[in-house]
Amino acid sequence: MNASPEFRSEIAPQPEPSPAVAKFLARKPRLLIGGEWVESSSKTRIPVFDPATGKQIAEVPDANAEDVNRAVAAARKAFESGPWPDMLPAQREALLWRLADLIDRHAEELAELESLDNGKTKLMASMVDIPAASAQFRYMAGWATKIEGSTFQTSLPGPPGAKYHTYTVREPVGVVGQIVPWNFPLIMAATKLAPALAAGCTCVLKPAEQTPLSALRLGELIIEAGFPPGVVNILTGYGETTGAAIVAHPDVDKIAFTGSTEVGKIINKSASDTVKRVSLELGGKSPVIVLPDADLETVVGGAAQAIFFNSGQVCVAGSRLFAHRKVFDKVLEGVAGVAKSMKLGPGLHPETQMGPLVSREQQERVLGYIKSGREEGAAVVVGGDAPQHPGYFVRPTVLADVRRDMRVFREEIFGPVLVAQRFDDLDEVAAAANDTPYGLAASIWSNDLRAVHRLVPKIKAGTVWVNCHHMIDANMPFGGYKQSGFGRENGRTAIEMYTELKSVCIAI
Repeated sequence: MNASPEFRSEIAPQPEPSPAVAKFLARKPRLLIGGEWVESSSKTRIPVFDPATGKQIAEVPDANAEDVNRAVAAARKAFESGPWPDMLPAQREALLWRLADLIDRHAEELAELESLDNGKTKLMASMVDIPAASAQFRYMAGWATKIEGSTFQTSLPGPPGAKYHTYTVREPVGVVGQIVPWNFPLIMAATKLAPALAAGCTCVLKPAEQTPLSALRLGELIIEAGFPPGVVNILTGYGETTGAAIVAHPDVDKIAFTGSTEVGKIINKSASDTVKRVSLELGGKSPVIVLPDADLETVVGGAAQAIFFNSGQVCVAGSRLFAHRKVFDKVLEGVAGVAKSMKLGPGLHPETQMGPLVSREQQERVLGYIKSGREEGAAVVVGGDAPQHPGYFVRPTVLADVRRDMRVFREEIFGPVLVAQRFDDLDEVAAAANDTPYGLAASIWSNDLRAVHRLVPKIKAGTVWVNCHHMIDANMPFGGYKQSGFGRENGRTAIEMYTELKSVCIAI
């Protein structure tokens, strides 16, 4: 099983972008501040590369602290005056619906931008990223008219006959700084913006410097939809400068961050200086647990999709496979077969099944982990290298003979690398699955409901899927245990993250 298999090594050329995308790139995107497209005060720009070719395709402004001040001031002004705070909930709902319709109308262009920027296939972006983004805005639009409080019967002391009317109201938290990652740029922007806008907040959004294009195109659609100036501001720039300035800004009321646990810890510490509200969706090392009764055909496809989807650049990627000893060999052989057959290529090519990683840095990081696994004794069942190509490709990889003390088992790789282990009983696999600082997600594959219901409570993770993986819905709370973060996105819980609860007591 250690022999290197034959791969289809030819990487097809990246097709030319469509006229709509070429036109957008030619506009030389700028910063969105107060409803206007402006240059950065720094006058410097950040190159944007196509991961499939390594070639520069655009450049965006590098926002500095002065630009952050301008954006936060615009967001504060829009929050406290003008049409936004006086807008009826139904009017906010209508704006969010209009934005969702615009996303759908420009779905082809957005999918292509997402593919060029991130490396994922245009087909996947068309089927997953773009519909999920518009679905977020539509779902959260409905919450704009359904934010409610409660009334209470109190036992307060007072003079004879004294009565009190007590109730709660939810109010928007204020100006929100939102920092999103590069693996699902448009989805993450939508997931942050939609509940904040439904609740009545104003936003300063910073996309990842590697993938800023779809967020900037979304900004154009936000203006077209009719959102008042300053309600949404978009700053491109580096995390350690632009992002840090947003987090530290005293007039930002809340930070919402999705990204690595390492950066999340830095953000949490910085935000504590001004006691900002913080929600963090961080790293993961999700287990895929296969019980002996599982349907192996379903398992093989599901386990392969769990790790190779989006080239493994997913916070909930099923990166640790635990298969019962009775079925381990068959599952490993099946997943390795899927990996061997996958066609690598540029995201715009219709035959591509898996695109490149997002950057040279990420490619080197993933290859470094594979090297570490080899050096520590793991066996490369399939993959383990990169094709000779200027793009940032890594072949889908499966490692066996791994131990729980190896870096490849314990650390988040964020690439198409699966580590596989055998187990014998539920207690053993639960302990192994939980032997990680992360707790974002897990999947269990079995038709034995008794075993499933015994195992689910043992898994310390924010989401547990059964006979599926990667299923995330706008109505389904999503977040992590342990160092995978805190707070829950999606559903009612997202609205609660962007509101403050106020108690009112009136003596009557």
